Amino acid sequence: MPETLAVALTSVLTAEVMLTIFLAALYGLFVGSVPGLTATMSVALLVPITFFLDPVPAVAAIVTTTATAIFAGDIPGALLRIPGTPASAAYVDEAFALTQKGESEKGLGASLVTAVIGGVIGVLLLTLFANQLASVAVRFSSMEYFWLGCLGLTSAVAVAGGSVVRSALSLLIGLMISTVGIDIATGHPRFTFGAIDLLDGVSFIPAMIGMFALSQVLRTVTQGLQSETTVSKIGSLTRYLWTTVRRFWVNILRSSLLGNVLGALPGAGADIAAWIAYSLSKRFSKTPQKYGKGYEEGIVDAGSANNSAVAGAWIPALVFGIPGDSVTAIGIGVLMLKGITPSPRVFQTDGDLVYAIFIAFIIANIVMLPLGLMVIRLARHVLTIPRRILMPLILVFSILGAYAVDNTTFSIWVMLVLGLLAYFMESNGIPIAPAILGIVLGKVIEKNFLITMIKTQGDLLGFFERPIAAGLGAVTVALWIYLLLKPLLKRQTSKEDAKTMHK
Repeated sequence: MPETLAVALTSVLTAEVMLTIFLAALYGLFVGSVPGLTATMSVALLVPITFFLDPVPAVAAIVTTTATAIFAGDIPGALLRIPGTPASAAYVDEAFALTQKGESEKGLGASLVTAVIGGVIGVLLLTLFANQLASVAVRFSSMEYFWLGCLGLTSAVAVAGGSVVRSALSLLIGLMISTVGIDIATGHPRFTFGAIDLLDGVSFIPAMIGMFALSQVLRTVTQGLQSETTVSKIGSLTRYLWTTVRRFWVNILRSSLLGNVLGALPGAGADIAAWIAYSLSKRFSKTPQKYGKGYEEGIVDAGSANNSAVAGAWIPALVFGIPGDSVTAIGIGVLMLKGITPSPRVFQTDGDLVYAIFIAFIIANIVMLPLGLMVIRLARHVLTIPRRILMPLILVFSILGAYAVDNTTFSIWVMLVLGLLAYFMESNGIPIAPAILGIVLGKVIEKNFLITMIKTQGDLLGFFERPIAAGLGAVTVALWIYLLLKPLLKRQTSKEDAKTMHK
């Protein structure tokens, strides 16, 4: 292994590969920061260029673009409330609340430092335990994925602001939207109303843009365009990053480990990891009352899990050729074009190239730190634009981002309709984050539920017949019971306090 690492390091530390990483980092930061253009899109656009590159720089370009685009997606989330990925939706309200308080650099700084550290830890875990994590990943069947999806949805309800009932209502709205399209079991259209564009369901990118960005534009317009967002400096941004790491190093380690493990599960990945990490962060925090009002701890946990999951998604991709997410699916294609066949023996057959990928991943995360600091300093100037100009610009970017998904005007209508829905939801105190996760995970949960029901011939106890499924199911059901009893416990506590004060 030391000799293999030495060969891999030599192949990465060349002018060609280092220049490729630098240019890919700039490209990823630019594309990822544009609302609507996701990390998957940025990687897909890069594929034709990789045809002309050698294996190491080609894959280095892919992993660098992925890492930087994931972080860059947090920039419009923090500044404009347009999350770049479904995973970043877990903490977009936290980051945007900091921006509204004039502390946008705190939110973006926390996102940057956790992206770097979470990414590096994820790669180190990938290097050391790829085979072990892959063996765990292949043990997951439809039962485990069903409970994992339910756990993610439950976490969204548990940490969302407002009452449990309103959060659950938001989740049900999202799940209802996810049922639009072809029925998985019968192949019959559901709730499409004759619209061919709805046969594939509601795309979550236009939905996310509309429910976060458009609703924010409508709310700002109704509240008046004259008030401006204050922008305050936090002094040395580098010193702030170091302070954040020292304050929350336990959170970073815990969430990076969680994100890497969940990222290794095909189809689970960063979306569920970020929500569960945010939920655990609030559960174990000494100051849970600060969450939802602009507090870095939630961003640190969810951001670490999000970026560590990016590395974890490569575990099943390299060992079994099973993509952990859409980005690694593209990555597998590039690997196979370059003569690298994913298999359990990939570390023996192509060890030098695999470890070169890992080293390139680490360098990409390190390069992202100075480039990210530069972008954060530049991004804050967006907030100095008067709202009467900024709001129309956000609307234009939202329309372009929705259209870019599949180049149809129907996506724009989806964005507009769900934006209006989200505006009325928030006007009535119903959070929209659980709805977004419901849209993202609804089809995954439905598919795994139906597969399990077929396997067990309709026996619901079959969802608990495997050890891992039983454990996940027990935790999820316990959370459901807690959420149902939570209002009653609060009411009882309030009565006891009132009696105590009366005495």
